[in-house]
Amino acid sequence: MVDGDYRDWDFYLRTLSNSARDSNAANNPASDPALLQSVKKLYELCKAENSEDLVARVYPQINKLFQRSVASLSESRTTSNGLLLLAILQFCLDFGDLVLHDADPSLRTFFRSCLSREFADPVVAEATLDFLNVNKKKLSTSFPTLLPQFFPLMLKLIAWNGERLEKSFFKVFPGLMSPGSFLPLFPSLVDLPTLVVALEKVEKSSGSLVGNSIASMQKSSAPEMLLALMDEAYTGSTIGDGGGDSESEDTNAIDVADPLFLDLLKDENDGIAERHLTSPGIVAALQAAINNPRSNRLKYILQMAPRLLDLYFAIALCDVNNSLICALIPLLMSRNGTIFPDKVYSYEVRKRLLEFMLAAFQRSPDFIALLKKPIMDRLAEAYSGQAYDSPEKEELALQLCWAIGEHGGGGASHKDAARELFESLELLLYESLSSSRVGLRQESALSSDNLTSRKSSQSRLLCFVITAIAKLATNHRELLPRARFSLSKVVRSRISDVRVWRRACDYLGLINEPAIASSVLGPSRPSHGQMQKPGTVKWSEGATKMIAHIPFYILGEQEGPPFHDFFFSDVLPR
Repeated sequence: MVDGDYRDWDFYLRTLSNSARDSNAANNPASDPALLQSVKKLYELCKAENSEDLVARVYPQINKLFQRSVASLSESRTTSNGLLLLAILQFCLDFGDLVLHDADPSLRTFFRSCLSREFADPVVAEATLDFLNVNKKKLSTSFPTLLPQFFPLMLKLIAWNGERLEKSFFKVFPGLMSPGSFLPLFPSLVDLPTLVVALEKVEKSSGSLVGNSIASMQKSSAPEMLLALMDEAYTGSTIGDGGGDSESEDTNAIDVADPLFLDLLKDENDGIAERHLTSPGIVAALQAAINNPRSNRLKYILQMAPRLLDLYFAIALCDVNNSLICALIPLLMSRNGTIFPDKVYSYEVRKRLLEFMLAAFQRSPDFIALLKKPIMDRLAEAYSGQAYDSPEKEELALQLCWAIGEHGGGGASHKDAARELFESLELLLYESLSSSRVGLRQESALSSDNLTSRKSSQSRLLCFVITAIAKLATNHRELLPRARFSLSKVVRSRISDVRVWRRACDYLGLINEPAIASSVLGPSRPSHGQMQKPGTVKWSEGATKMIAHIPFYILGEQEGPPFHDFFFSDVLPR
């Protein structure tokens, strides 16, 4: 070390040492900008000199400064400690091995005590993301549970500072995912717009978020919540009731004692919590947020959250094990109907949920057999009539019907599950036929637009169910007699939509041709064999299966016997 560097090093070290004796700097180290500058300069000198002795002499003063800064957090609401603590943490990460310093407690202290108060400060938020990106590799190897534990706090950071920090946050995001955070992270991503509404409510009612701990607000709200529950028990009034004489201008605000509110604003991952998004108070508050002028922050999060879901699902398909993905699918189904009530946002999120669900079934068809109970529950909602009043439930039922047929109810080895799923499809078919006949007698009670929409929904559902029944019976031939009976009922029914009747006729004839049916309706990836392109007939099986008779209904719209000669290329796609 040259003389000039030695003098600089001694000056910066004495600055840290003297700060402990200065009453103002000792009680609030972040108030003295010279301390941050000294920590950065000492870090640079230690890096440049690569001297263990130098690091050993600097470390005690750095460590004492960290402890004083943490102790002053509750008192220094007007001063930001984040930048100083991040500079100290960088020193501890790079030189901790030399001085036997375990950085894990210090990192958790920063998140729990400092970032929870200063996530809304744009400077601290940006510096935090830069710190995490610079140290991404070391954090993922040495402290793999750190970011997954504090993912709710990181989501608050991006929800409040989204537009400026999106690119940096997307680089950090994969580190938030681990086996322990994978499932709880999904509903938190879907509810990002609701989180913004909650944070803006806190700012409106309590002032600036910078320097204030929302966790302390949660604790202080516990007595009020207990009193509200007691009042509900004795008087019958609900927690959300504000009283008849209330004149608050924010009548649709989320109560700080609301369980959803408390769960949204938490800082640490404590597992999956049931979120009552359909409670009257929450519905009213979210509807008010939609109807009133939206903040720029909310507008941006409505655009960013679907992109985060894209990244989440991409990582899930590449890196997450099958057991966690299988556990996620019922969660997707339950959240499909409870999404932030913005039309564009709801559409974008539901589109991604269904695409991921189908991709998961494509990758592991046996999920369908393992998840037969939640799948059958969703189909039950469809034939109970709930789907007609809920387009999102109807679309989910349609996609599940398609997946059941496309993947043979989970594959040839899951015959019991396939039979149970087939019974659910049968029931859905019969209930849909019955409701369509009842609908014919009640047409006068509906407007023309509603009637057209209702008929279209019924026809679309019937087409999907008929296809699923034919495909499932093709994969599990013991179900063929029941499939013929079900399709015959559709053919004989007084269905008003000729498309449904024609599809039932086509499939009824097709399942009587084993070779062609297995090629047209069979799975594209048999569980026991090699890839098979749909629509390709296996002529090599002609010695055991009847293939000479080509049914004319597969010629498309042509009906009856053809009046000219034709080639097989006219009948079957190449």
